Amino acid sequence: MLIFFLWTFVGGLQGGNFYSADRHAGDQKAMQAIEDTASRSNLIDTLPAPPRWSETALAHRIIGRSMPDVTEQAVHEKKLAALGSVGSAIVLVSLKVFLAAITGSLGILSEALHSILDLVAAVITYLSVRVADKPADADHLYGHGKIESFSAFVETGLLLLTAIYIIWEAFQRLLFRTAHIRPSITAIVILALSMGIDLVRSRALGRVAKKYPSEALEADALHFSTDVWSTFVVVLGITGVWLGQRFNLPWLGMLDAFAALAVAGVIIWIGSRLGRRTIDALLDVAPEGLREQITNAVDETEGVLQTERVRVRRAGQRYFVDVTISVPRTASLEQAHAASDAIEKRIEKIVPADVVVHVEPRARSDEPLFETIRAIAQRRGLAIHELSAHFYEGRLFVEMHLEVDENSSLREAHRRATELEDEIRAAAGPETRVNIHIEPLGLRIGGAKELKDLSSSVQHFLNSLPSEYKELVDCHEVHVRSVDHRILVSCHCAMDGNLPITEVHDITGVLENRVKELFPQIYRVTIHPEPVEDS
Repeated sequence: MLIFFLWTFVGGLQGGNFYSADRHAGDQKAMQAIEDTASRSNLIDTLPAPPRWSETALAHRIIGRSMPDVTEQAVHEKKLAALGSVGSAIVLVSLKVFLAAITGSLGILSEALHSILDLVAAVITYLSVRVADKPADADHLYGHGKIESFSAFVETGLLLLTAIYIIWEAFQRLLFRTAHIRPSITAIVILALSMGIDLVRSRALGRVAKKYPSEALEADALHFSTDVWSTFVVVLGITGVWLGQRFNLPWLGMLDAFAALAVAGVIIWIGSRLGRRTIDALLDVAPEGLREQITNAVDETEGVLQTERVRVRRAGQRYFVDVTISVPRTASLEQAHAASDAIEKRIEKIVPADVVVHVEPRARSDEPLFETIRAIAQRRGLAIHELSAHFYEGRLFVEMHLEVDENSSLREAHRRATELEDEIRAAAGPETRVNIHIEPLGLRIGGAKELKDLSSSVQHFLNSLPSEYKELVDCHEVHVRSVDHRILVSCHCAMDGNLPITEVHDITGVLENRVKELFPQIYRVTIHPEPVEDS
């Protein structure tokens, strides 16, 4: 009855539904698609090995999006799976110890020892699953996911110790002493039943481990999947001994020791694979190909010049990715932040991860001179405008306006301008001539008085100029203000939207000069050009 109950429970765990069907009907379809994809591979090959990380990541992301309570659901199912594994291990240990006692078979004894260690491993798995899903805290900033890897590492050590004992005992029986074995059909039937329990339990654990990526549960599933084969080898060995005694073939009695050696070989093979994977996880070895895929995704992000470094580590079912990128040094802080956000979203489509992006400003290989000058000024915390450059008498001539604190003295402002000139010449060439106009940085917001009569006169004058300048259609929104004893003019001028901006700039410059010629009291004219259709 106990075996029947356990079989039913584990089978229910394998295919059971732990949340309301009418509430999550759509989620079931998504999960079924994931599980169908995952079931194409053999259970032994479904540990979170480097080549298989993408399917696990895809499943995690789909579940995370479709199930709002996925964290609680995952913890609940993982605990039930681990608890079911403990119950199954108790039943199998009881059966195999009983059989080893009544038959004297080394093969069955080795399987009993293997199952005892599986029971210890199942308990460790249950405890690690309870701890691994705890959120990060002040002492564990990356969470508790590594406990699953450590649990799998401990299980590996236990498996290898078991294998060493089995090998020693097998050679003792083969070379130095003879053990009396009492095989029976009942023992063979019970071992076959144990194989069935192992098979169902390994599938149940593997199913939950794929659904909610868990290294500890996958290690446990792997153990029980290998138990199926090791028990099968023991069945062959005990069957051979039974046949040898029935038909008087003494040499068949050695099959039990050879079956034990075969079990030890399986344990060592599985243990070495599991040990390598857990050591890789504990040493933060990145899954094969993941770094390259992340690098390619980052390189394709708008605003990124180059991916300089990518580091990946894993803790449980979560990845932590550190990325260093280079962006144009003239990019604003907002542009760099936008690139970082885009990178985080790209990486999260590849693997579920916490992403940290470090930005390095770099000069582009084809950086224009004006961009270089602006980068120099920006690095020095200086505001410049009206930047222009031309060749004069065989030399480059650069001009600009430099804005400085209005409370600065001439000596201080000139020092900052000279330092800027020296750095521009270092970048553009020692023969470059630089002329900098110094003006106060506008910080105060002063009051203004509208000069309506002058506004009407300026507007009338500008609208009389289209006969001279065919590009000009009309001028509107003309405002003339008196600010700090200076008269300022601003207006909108409509022009053909197909005109190149360089030609538009030349026309607005001419119009500004014409206004200042007719109205010399005006200090500054600012024209906003716009297409006719937007005016």
